[in-house]
Amino acid sequence: MLRRILAVPAGLIAGIICITLVEKIGHHLYPPPAAAGSRDMTAMKEYVAHAPFMALFFVIIGYALAAFVSGFTASKVANNAKHTSAVVCGVIFLLITIYMMASLPTPAWFWVLGILVWGLVFAGSSLALKTKKI
Repeated sequence: MLRRILAVPAGLIAGIICITLVEKIGHHLYPPPAAAGSRDMTAMKEYVAHAPFMALFFVIIGYALAAFVSGFTASKVANNAKHTSAVVCGVIFLLITIYMMASLPTPAWFWVLGILVWGLVFAGSSLALKTKKI
């Protein structure tokens, strides 16, 4: 029972780490203006509206990696042969993603990919369920 309770926070933490690492790489290659990092939402909206494609695509890459890793981690920790914990992680991340996309002027392709990539929690979960139990 404790494993199933801890599975979702473990999956979320693993996913957040993935998103953070990939976005840091993206920010290194495509640095946002200093004001965008200071919680200035107006500056952030301006940056996203004019950001190069790859700057935004790094966010999608981070989401995809996070979906896979969080699904894998949640299912491994839960250790109950079900996708439930992975799906909960995916839904939480999806809701956060939709909120962020609604808050910022993201293009249509970002909306499509930003929603679809969270389905990768099933791929991560499936891999976890196929590998040796811990």
